[in-house]
Amino acid sequence: MLDGMLLVDAHVHVPVLSTLKPAWLQWARDHGPEGLLEQIWDSDGRPRPERLDALLAADGVDVALLFCEYSPRATGIQTFDDLLPLVEHNPRRFRPVANVNPHLHHPLLDEVRRQLDMQAAALKLHPVHGNFRCDDRELYPTYQLLEERGVPLVVHCGTSSFPGSVNEYADPAFLLPVARDFPSLDIVLAHGGRGWWYDAAAFMALSHPNVWIELSGLPPKRLPTYYNRFDLTRLARRWIFATDWPGVPGTAVNARAVAGLGLPEDVVTDVLGRNAARVYAHLPAGLPVAGDRRPSGDA
Repeated sequence: MLDGMLLVDAHVHVPVLSTLKPAWLQWARDHGPEGLLEQIWDSDGRPRPERLDALLAADGVDVALLFCEYSPRATGIQTFDDLLPLVEHNPRRFRPVANVNPHLHHPLLDEVRRQLDMQAAALKLHPVHGNFRCDDRELYPTYQLLEERGVPLVVHCGTSSFPGSVNEYADPAFLLPVARDFPSLDIVLAHGGRGWWYDAAAFMALSHPNVWIELSGLPPKRLPTYYNRFDLTRLARRWIFATDWPGVPGTAVNARAVAGLGLPEDVVTDVLGRNAARVYAHLPAGLPVAGDRRPSGDA
């Protein structure tokens, strides 16, 4: 808990460092706290579960969703299985998020099913780093599986500065047919349309009850500017707190900055944890979540 509120960080990267390209390491050093890589990772580049657990506990994080990524074009290969030692260390705090790349995984559906069967809380797709569009019909059987299992889809929707990125594939509009054809599938827009799609992401979240905005990589104090064409309180009911750790000053710092935006208390509580606990599958039992699957007051 952070200041008496459930805190879920829905976007955390804890890869094995040797699997990454240099640009990722430079990003973490440029945007994260000084010395963090040496504090959390050992000399072989493997994360120390006990140190990460203690750090997040000190920041009040109840649950952290851990991301992997199969993107050799941009950041490297961060495998799903590399997350499992962290999950085993503290399965209440840590939950893995599945990831596939249609250029690498064949049959695609088999790999999605394998990762979901290992208690993945969601499936993340990264069209910008993976060089594919999310409205590709090859992905539709995957969406059907997610919908059947009640597992959400997370999609990178925002620009990326990593070499090899294909930023035109970040357009949230590519998810319009997916939201329409799979109305029971929760779709989370990671990075909230960062770059020049803030309006598109916000409009989709307000007009589709199954679309959410994830705040990863967005400085909280700039959110009113990014979404200045919208009623911030109404839009914030569709937000899910996330940091893009380790490339942030700190989880508690970001969470308190969101809480300091002047939003109603119940909205802050939803953003920091309750929305994530409503949306994501396989979160630990016993999280203090009340109400329906989606909060009232949505468009």
